[in-house]
Amino acid sequence: MTLNRCEFIGNLGRDPELRTVGDNTVANITVAVSRKWKDKNGEQKEATEWVRAVIWGKLAEVAGKYLTKGSKVYIAGHMETRKYTDKDGVEKYSTEINVGELEMLGGNRAESQSSVGDSQQSGIDDEVPF
Repeated sequence: MTLNRCEFIGNLGRDPELRTVGDNTVANITVAVSRKWKDKNGEQKEATEWVRAVIWGKLAEVAGKYLTKGSKVYIAGHMETRKYTDKDGVEKYSTEINVGELEMLGGNRAESQSSVGDSQQSGIDDEVPF
């Protein structure tokens, strides 16, 4: 048995980037997730990781309409690594979360649309890195 599921709560690092791929809307987001701990000297430490995520279909449209830089979100989905060729012909790899569940957290205009899911996800276009 295997499991490929990722869950994160954090803040958007920038507004969602929307585009159309075929008949689908796709949104790319970057979510800052932090962790805090005390080191061996008792000093408070904090580290932030940046999670790249892709959202497809109607869920992407909702993200584009309601999310902005700084929005607090919960995202869940599966991790994918894909290979693409950049404009200079160099092969590169990108790891991102393919979001199937999105919850908008915090007191903003998204409260009335606080939780949505999208069962109609499609694959990622390998020719478009982001």
